[in-house]
Amino acid sequence: MTKGYAAARPGGQLEQIEYDLGALGDHQVEIKVEYCGICHSDIHMIDNAWGMSQYPLVPGHEIIGTIEAKGVHTEGLSIGQRVGVGWNNGSCMSCEWCLTGNHNLCNSAIPTVLGRYGGFSERVRALAAWAIPIPDKLGPEAAGPLLCGGVTVFNPIIQFDVKPTDRVGVIGIGGLGHLALQFLDAWGCEVTAFSSNPAKEKEAKEFGADHFVNCNENCDLAKMSNSLDFIISTVDVPLDWNSFINILRPKGRLHHVGALLQPMAVSAFPGLIAQKSISASPVGSPPVLSKMLEFAARHNILPATETFKFNDVNEAIEKLRNGKVRYRVVLEN
Repeated sequence: MTKGYAAARPGGQLEQIEYDLGALGDHQVEIKVEYCGICHSDIHMIDNAWGMSQYPLVPGHEIIGTIEAKGVHTEGLSIGQRVGVGWNNGSCMSCEWCLTGNHNLCNSAIPTVLGRYGGFSERVRALAAWAIPIPDKLGPEAAGPLLCGGVTVFNPIIQFDVKPTDRVGVIGIGGLGHLALQFLDAWGCEVTAFSSNPAKEKEAKEFGADHFVNCNENCDLAKMSNSLDFIISTVDVPLDWNSFINILRPKGRLHHVGALLQPMAVSAFPGLIAQKSISASPVGSPPVLSKMLEFAARHNILPATETFKFNDVNEAIEKLRNGKVRYRVVLEN
């Protein structure tokens, strides 16, 4: 038996419950949780904002821990090894997407907190391929958010071949955005941060932004026409997307990693005349997760975090709900 903190109903407070994880699969590892980040996606799952949550729901998908037990077919991993688990903890491993290194696009990908128990707990299970070794240079107390927030903003850099000479914009300087600034700066790009909070300018530049645009009032993007090669949007609220598309250079791309649910009202004309694109992507596959962690370790990239004990999880969630976190929350077990 193991224990975790669960919501019994949509929007409910988390309370400790006890449950049986069942028999360990041949291709699975059992991980003793040391730390687990709290992502806005966990709050969406607690609230059933996406209409797919199952209760009791144990959230948590930015997990750092050590392997306590392993199945017979888990080559390459060892007892006591520190690993991380992100949004997915498994996939079919046999479809065209898994076989081409795109496991995160597998139709049978297994979300860590959907229909199973997540990382706000003593122990979790994961398919061995999705238990990603953590480089020794990355402190485990802060590495958890890299497994979701970090790979979410790193994945587009890989997928769309962002070049060190590119000029890139980041919309929204929060849990995702502050990591995007660090990755893009280390990648070599000239980076522009867009934020509705002018108080974040100093921090944005410390994270790696070369320029800061205050979008709170009188945000005149017209003067930036034809200036950026790539824009990563981390926000989940509607904006004047046509204005952002207009500041892209020919072949530029507006890429969404925020969970924007509202339809986008945009004109196709800029795409027709300058081959501009709009796209989106989910989290990354195990190969991309490993590459991201290696890059983060090499360049000392870590999220700015606030740490809470597991039994203070409701206090931590409330602080995140109220937008008072700079920039990620981590639970310590």
